[in-house]
Amino acid sequence: MLKLWMVEEEDAKRAAHALLEKKLREYGVERPVFDTLSGGKPVLKGGALHFSLSHSGTFALCGLGDRPLGVDVERIKPRRPNLPRYALSDREFQWFTRRGSEWADFYTLWTLKESYVKYTGSGLDRSARSIEVPLLRPGEAGEWNGLWFRAWGGAGWRAACCGEEEPDAQLIFE
Repeated sequence: MLKLWMVEEEDAKRAAHALLEKKLREYGVERPVFDTLSGGKPVLKGGALHFSLSHSGTFALCGLGDRPLGVDVERIKPRRPNLPRYALSDREFQWFTRRGSEWADFYTLWTLKESYVKYTGSGLDRSARSIEVPLLRPGEAGEWNGLWFRAWGGAGWRAACCGEEEPDAQLIFE
């Protein structure tokens, strides 16, 4: 069971936490007790459910699953022109430039990278270029180095998840 929900609200950070609380209640977790792993990743004590949260701009994303996962959402906005060359591996940068060097494609790759580091709990403890992900477009899923990835996208945003479960789940808008 892997489920993802997204909302758009002015205070996206608050919305992400409220969405997690709401979904945990729906799964019978009335008073969640949280712990933190050594790398800083928050987890539910007891480990029956795993979760991941993300927020960017007005977008908030919450993922729940039976196994560890990571999710990320990013608002699409232009950045420094050299950021893609700095953040993407050679393989990813070639894919990005072949597709026209659009910021939306950069954010698709970036959310896949962020979902991976959230899955591992390591955060960006190394160069983003050294973290390679599958080359997916929104709506696509794929396996990479024994993990499953899925990308989503819409007007002004990109999102992704990474985990041990095949991500056949739809992204549900609340």
